[in-house]
Amino acid sequence: MEVKRVFVGAGCNRVVNNVSCGASGLVSFGAQNAVAIFCPKTAQILTTLPGHKASVNCTLWLPNSKFAFKAKQLEQHFLLSGDAEGVIILWEYSLVDAKWRYVLQVPQAHKKGVTCITAIMVSQQEAVFASASSDGTVNVWEVVFPSTRGGDCKLSCSDSLFVGQKPMVALSLAELPGNSKQLVLAMGGLDNKIHLYCGERNGKFLRACELKAHTDWIRSLDLSLPVYVNGETSLLLVSSSQDKGIRIWKMTLQDSSASNKKQQTSLASYIKGPVLVAGSSSYQISMESLLIGHEDWVYSVEWQPPSTSSVEGIECFQPQSILSASMDKTMLIWQPEKTTGIWMNVVTVGELSHCALGFYGGHWSPNADSILAHGYGGSFHLWKDVGIEYDDWKPQKVPSGHFAAVSDIAWARCGEYMMSVSHDQSTRVFAPWLNNTSVENEESWHEIARPQVHGHDINCVTVIKGKGNHRFVGGADEKVARVFESPLSFLKTLSHVTSDNSSFSADIQADVQILGANMSALGLSQKPIYVQAASTPTDRSNTEGFDTLETVPEAVPVVLTEPPIEEQLAWHTLWPESHKLYGHGNELFSLCCDHDGKLVASSCKAQSAPVAEIWLWQVGSWKSVGRLQSHSLTVTQMEFSHDNQYLLAVSRDRHFSVFQINHKGTDEINYQLVAKQEAHKRIIWSCSWNPFGHEFATGSRDKTVKIWTVETETSVKLLLTLPPFKSSVTALSWLGLDSHSNRGLLAVGMENGLIELWNLNSRGGDGHLSVQNASPAVKFDPFLCHVSTVQRLSWRNPQKSEDSETVQLASCGADHCVRIFSVTIT
Repeated sequence: MEVKRVFVGAGCNRVVNNVSCGASGLVSFGAQNAVAIFCPKTAQILTTLPGHKASVNCTLWLPNSKFAFKAKQLEQHFLLSGDAEGVIILWEYSLVDAKWRYVLQVPQAHKKGVTCITAIMVSQQEAVFASASSDGTVNVWEVVFPSTRGGDCKLSCSDSLFVGQKPMVALSLAELPGNSKQLVLAMGGLDNKIHLYCGERNGKFLRACELKAHTDWIRSLDLSLPVYVNGETSLLLVSSSQDKGIRIWKMTLQDSSASNKKQQTSLASYIKGPVLVAGSSSYQISMESLLIGHEDWVYSVEWQPPSTSSVEGIECFQPQSILSASMDKTMLIWQPEKTTGIWMNVVTVGELSHCALGFYGGHWSPNADSILAHGYGGSFHLWKDVGIEYDDWKPQKVPSGHFAAVSDIAWARCGEYMMSVSHDQSTRVFAPWLNNTSVENEESWHEIARPQVHGHDINCVTVIKGKGNHRFVGGADEKVARVFESPLSFLKTLSHVTSDNSSFSADIQADVQILGANMSALGLSQKPIYVQAASTPTDRSNTEGFDTLETVPEAVPVVLTEPPIEEQLAWHTLWPESHKLYGHGNELFSLCCDHDGKLVASSCKAQSAPVAEIWLWQVGSWKSVGRLQSHSLTVTQMEFSHDNQYLLAVSRDRHFSVFQINHKGTDEINYQLVAKQEAHKRIIWSCSWNPFGHEFATGSRDKTVKIWTVETETSVKLLLTLPPFKSSVTALSWLGLDSHSNRGLLAVGMENGLIELWNLNSRGGDGHLSVQNASPAVKFDPFLCHVSTVQRLSWRNPQKSEDSETVQLASCGADHCVRIFSVTIT
């Protein structure tokens, strides 16, 4: 059996130094405690690296885009990642076969979280990096990379500096011009000053001087490569702060012979700063420029990487261009005017997005033709310069995903798309977009809609099966379940995505009168926008110019003809809410729908039997048609059998219940408890029915999976217990392979993030009430799996058709990731 990764969707951790652009063209970022790698060309996340036990705070490529000019012959690139517990890990990436390797964990971890990592490539085989932590220390390391792939890295600690009670949150390293043995380390932090330290590569670093000018926390520092102007060798430092300002500092190598001459009194001599002494050289520091243009905290500044064409020997030209990113939702590019030399803002991007909630960092691509920002909502924003004669920056596709734990997933009734809900308070739709540019006509998955943006963490979702329009029910940390119906704009988008005008969409599109939905600024309900209303322009004159809480920008539902970017998703792809289901006494916890689309079952968090009852709702009229009582604590998962005869529920009270459901005519429903049994020693987290029979599986915190069968109308019998797993079992999904021999494949997801597949075969018996035997089919590679709890597993079509060899499995986890795997069954 072969398992391949099809898709990973994940958002970026909301921390400042989290993203790094590598000389390889790939981008790294932290997604909860995974290090995720994405390719800007395909807008796909390529892999996630497991290894951190805590949330990843910062990542840094060696070499990053700044040193791309030194990386031409390199076959291995390296990556550093630091987490919230102070651990730093070094990874190796091989360009030849695109494989990753865990190299080592840096010894002497910081006592608290790592806030920032900076590095310079001294040569192709050597680098020096420094890490800062909230424990008030800055460590400097020298690393020598192996000349062959898979060799050992030599790591030595040059120095550990204690910088005081106010920790440093920004670092930058550079070689001093005219004296390459000496390094300068710039640090900035919560005391509003920039501290400069000097030292040799493998020696101690000594405090050299302080630069005082900013009036609030320093947020970002970047030292340029050496600059040569009029025979003068200098180094430029750019700093940004929460005081909304950006400052450029210049360090000029002082010529010892010229220092004896009488200094001429000029304006420059009055604004000179301190002198930096490093070994036998000294550098005069002066403040070169103050850039004012942002209206909020400036979280990052970065020098443009040198264009690789202008390398002559080692001396490399530093372009006079700076990228800054701010919480005011803009990224600016600054360059000095040709004639006056005054730094001006020449490019502004991002100001139109009313949903980004500010940028946490901005980065150049290695050849400086595109810029990437990551925002407060875990989102990426990429602009590329597509102009030929003049600059023309256009937004590009980027990967997207949730930025908090993903709690549940559900497939559309025919598997056209997958829906996920998360504690980031959003519902997202992911679908395969036939990529017309590729030769093989491959499908690449993208987020195509964000039907619900909510004010509560969303815990569960179910897609309503059966005929009619696309509908789903979502349950959040509120006592109400909400029903959503797909608008016309989504149906039209879906016909683009699936690139076949399937019959259902044409019929439904004729009936749907709602084009999209709008969100009121202070409400939780999404109001419909009707087709007629959208065609007549509304009178907005009275709200022009007033940006108050009451007036939100009008949503304009869009039909997408290519994968959307963040601005479109967050605002223009909402679904209208059609009903609210009132009844539960606590926050909703799980939902499921039967396979005909007639009944929805819901449960909520519960500490007592009356609250733990399961409510049944009739689809369409949305009346409550039943309240099933059996459990005394939260019902964690429910599922209808594939013939809709039984409803299975598992609970924190370690019991499962099987109810028989009978439809008596159109409105009436009869239900009775067939069996209730204590099945495990700990909480039962998950359950799944055999698509071809009345067998079902339960998985528990006691690390076991048990297979049961409904024998008669009144009893359930244990068929089999799988050998104990290494971790709590948190998710199960059963795939039916063959209805005659009752053969199946059970996917098991665990608390440690790993996934296994087990073969279930029937022996003896009459094929229906048979004794099962189980054998392990395949364990997923940890690099494919989640890095923390698997919350839910779901096969795309649980009844596998005879002719297809590959099936798809979706999973979601506490690591903020949604994943889709293809499994080839041989």
